[in-house]
Amino acid sequence: MVIGQQSLRISKPRRIFVVVNYIFCTLVAILCILPMIHIFALSLSASEYVNSNSVGLWPVGFHTSAYTDLLGKTQFFVSMGISFKRVALGLIVNMTMIVLVAYPLSKPRARFASRQVYVWFFIFSMLFSGGLIPIYLVVGATGLINTIWALVLPGAVPVMYVILLQNYMKALPDEISESSFIDGAGHWRNMFQIILPLCKPSLAALGLFVVVGHWNEWFSGMIYMTNTKRFPLQSYLQTLIVDLSDVDISYVDPEMITARAAEASSRAAQMFLAMIPILCVYPFLQKHFTKGIVMGSVKG
Repeated sequence: MVIGQQSLRISKPRRIFVVVNYIFCTLVAILCILPMIHIFALSLSASEYVNSNSVGLWPVGFHTSAYTDLLGKTQFFVSMGISFKRVALGLIVNMTMIVLVAYPLSKPRARFASRQVYVWFFIFSMLFSGGLIPIYLVVGATGLINTIWALVLPGAVPVMYVILLQNYMKALPDEISESSFIDGAGHWRNMFQIILPLCKPSLAALGLFVVVGHWNEWFSGMIYMTNTKRFPLQSYLQTLIVDLSDVDISYVDPEMITARAAEASSRAAQMFLAMIPILCVYPFLQKHFTKGIVMGSVKG
């Protein structure tokens, strides 16, 4: 009994490592949170203090006009609706393709003779790309310009996520699938009723990555949407930020500088509101990260 208790004691170097690790992770978390606090403080500060760069982590000249004025900006809510639609369609398309590709690639050569050919095909597509111009020409030739599908279909198969889910499936005991096949199940039933329920942690983590990727991505909206009213939210915010950064205040009259400062406060309010949907999703799926991603990345 004494030996067992001694074996459970944590060594001093281990305790030091744990303390240092917690301190380091806490500092990293603080560095990630500070920009969001600064943006929130800008959105609640008076325009003159925003213009003079006097706002830090606490609002100066507190007011909420940036949020009240935001109610009159219909394009912000239109773009947010487009982003929600994009995330919904992208989640369905991406997760469907990830599952349909990862499941057969997780099988041994005895069950899938051409497995290695497809593996190299997807790895090649991940490492080498035709470039932006060929992709744009394909999207244009298929009639997807100015449609929501231009934001979803070009990246329908994220190969890195396929690899993670494939490795997670390969880590499952082979006896599980063998027993289902012996009981008369086919591949479709085995995949949907046996394998996928066991892959819930990995699917949840990958689903979150897909949602965050579609929500934060702005470049495809800029190149595939010629009508600014069809911009997703991040593309819309990008145009606002670039428009503000391109202004040389040395050639602008004071009234316009004040207006620009007020717009900067409004932009901060819009950027902060754009973070809220993702911040609401993270806490529910965070617990699946360790089991879903680490396990899927360490087994070859």
